[in-house]
Amino acid sequence: MVNHTLKYCFFLILLINPIINTFAQKKVLRWAADTESGAPYVYHDPSDPSKLTGFEVDIIKAIADSLKMENQHFQNQWDGLILGFNRNDYDVIINGIEITEERLDKVDFSLPYFATYEQIVVRKDQEGIDSLEDLKGKKVGTLKGALAEEILNSIEGISIRTYESEYNSFTDLKLGRLDAVFIDAPVAIVYAKPDPQLKLVGKPVGKILYGIVARKGDPILKQIDSIIRIMTCSGDLRNILKKWDLWEPNMWIVLMEEHTKSNVLVLPEKKEKVSTLDKYIKWIPELINATLLTLSLSVVAMIFAIIFGLLIAITRVFAPKPLSSLAIAYIEIIRGTPLLLQLFFIYYIFPHHLGLSFVPPFFLGVLALGLNYAAYEAENYRAGLFAVPRGQIEAAVSLGMTKSQALRYIILPQAVRIVIPPITNDFISLLKDSSLVSVIAMVELTKAYGKFSSSIYEYILPGIIVAGIYLLIGLPFVRLAKYAEKKATYDKRKKFRFK
Repeated sequence: MVNHTLKYCFFLILLINPIINTFAQKKVLRWAADTESGAPYVYHDPSDPSKLTGFEVDIIKAIADSLKMENQHFQNQWDGLILGFNRNDYDVIINGIEITEERLDKVDFSLPYFATYEQIVVRKDQEGIDSLEDLKGKKVGTLKGALAEEILNSIEGISIRTYESEYNSFTDLKLGRLDAVFIDAPVAIVYAKPDPQLKLVGKPVGKILYGIVARKGDPILKQIDSIIRIMTCSGDLRNILKKWDLWEPNMWIVLMEEHTKSNVLVLPEKKEKVSTLDKYIKWIPELINATLLTLSLSVVAMIFAIIFGLLIAITRVFAPKPLSSLAIAYIEIIRGTPLLLQLFFIYYIFPHHLGLSFVPPFFLGVLALGLNYAAYEAENYRAGLFAVPRGQIEAAVSLGMTKSQALRYIILPQAVRIVIPPITNDFISLLKDSSLVSVIAMVELTKAYGKFSSSIYEYILPGIIVAGIYLLIGLPFVRLAKYAEKKATYDKRKKFRFK
């Protein structure tokens, strides 16, 4: 068998090399990958951030060289790589994209250049998890849109948390927010295996084949297939993978089995075809839950922002200078830094250093949004306080009230009445900004849209549906803003009309 395969490789190299040289007409091979995918795939070299490194970088460079083409990288988010084909920004994708039947309905794949499996990762001191069955009833993290998520979804009873970055999933695992991480073996080997707080458990799960992605019918894929065959036979592919400690003895056999088939094997077992309508119906409960989470998160965060913002405004306007200066500093720092950065600090950095990992993500999301919007509400209140004539305080004091009583009974009611409309408008903004909590593994509407669209590889209609949901839950508050603005107007006289 081995001798037959070696002869096949020898004649293949002799026959295909002239064909590649003949058909290599493009000057630039445009390829896409998400550099945030990290090691060992595609990432920025720590010693020189201007350069890309990783085993897939080496593979695509070798392919481009064989095609006598320059290679040009295009950055895109991992779950949006296939969608990016619609913009014609790049020709191929190489970024740990697993060959699946669902993806083959939308795009074409090359012959596999890498074979691996899924791996379970747990904390070092954790016992009782050794298989997929043991993950039932547990909180498990995985990469958003990956085959691992699809496998987890097929098993009932697992609470799945999806991440944009593999590194964040391991961080949550170490903080105790997850019971396990289920992810492609190369990621587990690079990030978890060397970590003294983590360990790899259980047997390899499934068979994963990575392929280069191209548009349906793109002839460049035939040339790439030929080069991958040659690189596998000649040992060039093995040398690249050995460089990154990713080569396993049986990988050559697996790849050669795939390369000698007429069609690429995509999954161990065939799945029943599900109609498009059934796919949409299946996602209705998920969208409802995401809508309720978005709404509850926004309401609770806004209540916190209103109360805390009022305290900040009073401190800034009426407190002694040291406290007033602190309030000013808070407002400037919060308004001058991105909400997303604040969210990362509150969710990842503070729990690690302050021992707050036990706090649920929902409350951390409320805290981040509430603290951010409190700074803006404080400025709204300050404007309202300054809009009340100063003479009213003096009049109240002259009538025997203390300053605190005058503030409570005379100034604040008028100031609150003035700022109701902008506060209501801020809530609508917060409702949309709540989408940022998707980075902390909370499945709100935007995160649900990402999971929904990536699972069916359809982006337009799911996007319209989710946008419609945002609009529907926001409309009542738009009405409320108009009503509050009308009621808060001092001058209630009828508008003058010309006869």
